[in-house]
Amino acid sequence: MTGAAIALFTRDLRVQDNPVLTAAHRAGGTVVPLFVLDEGILARGLCPPNRAHFLVAALRELDAELRDLGGRLVLRSGDIAEQVAAVAAETGASEVHIAADVSRYSRDREQRLRARLARDHRELQVHTGSLTVLEPGAVLPANRDHFAVFTPYFRRWSTARRRPALRAPHRLDLPSIASDPLPRPEDLGRGEPSPELAVGGETTGREMLRDWLSHGIADYARDSDDLAADATSRLSPYLHFGCLSPAELVRRADDSTPGGAAFIRQLAWRDFHHQVLAARPAAAWSDYRDRAIRWRADDQAVTAWSEGRTGFPIVDAGMRQLRAQGWMPNRARLIAASFLTKTLRVDWRTGARHFRYWLVDADVADNQLNWQWIAGTGNDTRPNRVLNPLRQAERYDPDGAYVRRWIPELTELDGRAAHRPWRDRLEDYPAPIIECPGM
Repeated sequence: MTGAAIALFTRDLRVQDNPVLTAAHRAGGTVVPLFVLDEGILARGLCPPNRAHFLVAALRELDAELRDLGGRLVLRSGDIAEQVAAVAAETGASEVHIAADVSRYSRDREQRLRARLARDHRELQVHTGSLTVLEPGAVLPANRDHFAVFTPYFRRWSTARRRPALRAPHRLDLPSIASDPLPRPEDLGRGEPSPELAVGGETTGREMLRDWLSHGIADYARDSDDLAADATSRLSPYLHFGCLSPAELVRRADDSTPGGAAFIRQLAWRDFHHQVLAARPAAAWSDYRDRAIRWRADDQAVTAWSEGRTGFPIVDAGMRQLRAQGWMPNRARLIAASFLTKTLRVDWRTGARHFRYWLVDADVADNQLNWQWIAGTGNDTRPNRVLNPLRQAERYDPDGAYVRRWIPELTELDGRAAHRPWRDRLEDYPAPIIECPGM
């Protein structure tokens, strides 16, 4: 029997199919399941209200799952390198296990942890396979450090060998150690969450996954872009916080069915963005491809867009759903992002910041690179693509049900009439803030 090992949770808040927890358990001694409320993240305002509420719920469910295994979650607050070193000293742990991540902050955190632990002759073990199906760099084009286009990446991704499933440990032995109490959302920052925000953790996520695989995924290929149908899985927040394993989702989805294949393709998109950011960390806030776009500064237009009062109902419906739920379907995200960047000509970084504040599932790779894709500065092979809001509405909300759900000013309008930009016929709904082709 060896000494203690620390399983340092970051964006992998689960016990099932977790390489970090499995490795710490296999080390042979006691295991310290540790989460640090990192002052480096909190001080930078990177945990806005919606994510704070979700994180607290996820930590509580993780603690309950660990207690079922005989352990519990150990919580500390402060500088992550110093707190981990302190826990290692208290328990005599010789190893700390952590999941590999791709953001610049997570890479800097890894370097600081490694250096701090080395001072005490302890090791940091970094594990791939926790946050994505395939780790970044697992498949590469010839003479390049990443795939710049999704389709060839997906072909290689689809046939690549994947790691085996990992069961949760049958039992965890925890050394004697004190823990801070689990946090409250207000401990992580100020601000009110979205009124209809849904929160959860591994237990909730696994229940949603079972329901999705039984009743939702079969129609995913047909209905995922139908805005009124609300036919997406809503599992993205659970993937962002690592409450669910993306590798497990791929294993359990049936790629021989249209719905399963379409769902797996979206998980491949998520991996694609992670491998781009791993190779190009600056793409989090710098143009991946410099298109020399001249962005407009228009604070009034940005305010109207962010509040869902542009006068374009399909855009406004999505933006109001975002504020109400901390979530919106992918089609609504694309429409809203295209309107801001291609119609209003506002810098994509402005929209990305707004989404990062409200979206409970917004991680750096997916959020920033999806914004770049739609803005024409990223990986889209058609950088001049524009999503006309009226045509998008007619195609993806033909009866106007989605618009009427989120814009009460338009509830009395029938069918497609709800999609037309209204100038002076409705007192409570604004006139369009800009002319748009097709009006």
